Amino acid sequence: MSALIKRQFAGVDDQPILRRKAEEQLRGTAEAGVEQGGVVLYLSFLEAGGIPLSASLLVSHLHRKFDSLDAVAALAGTGEVGVVTLPEAGRAARLLRRQRTKQARKLGSEFEDTVVEYFVPVPDRDEVLMLTFSTPLEPIADAMVGLFDAVAETLRWQRPGGETKGERE
Repeated sequence: MSALIKRQFAGVDDQPILRRKAEEQLRGTAEAGVEQGGVVLYLSFLEAGGIPLSASLLVSHLHRKFDSLDAVAALAGTGEVGVVTLPEAGRAARLLRRQRTKQARKLGSEFEDTVVEYFVPVPDRDEVLMLTFSTPLEPIADAMVGLFDAVAETLRWQRPGGETKGERE
């Protein structure tokens, strides 16, 4: 984390408070991911026109069996929820919610985070892959949701021999 923060703040020596807050936020995001059973955390530090496009993707395994309709029923009332079909991965439950997180309140952010979660049953296993996309960029949240959906649509299953699900069937 230190190397990442150092890279992001290279050449910026007059912002120690901002640097500390960024490191706290990154550490908080990583710790929250571990608590949720996360196995991989991706962070975006891209910029467009000098504006940072902050976003994250946490990939988690849930060791329980349920299909996308079960997930929709369980998530009802927590946000916009529905069943979607991912082109290569099949049916999944998709949840869109906006929330002001504890971490955002701690850092003094006035914006809500936009979170899109996908619950994708793993073929032939009693497991669900959970993709949790998040961005604090409320002003461009709709565009970021479109990006999250596009990334989720690239998910495909690969069998141990290296072939994708569709190649074997």
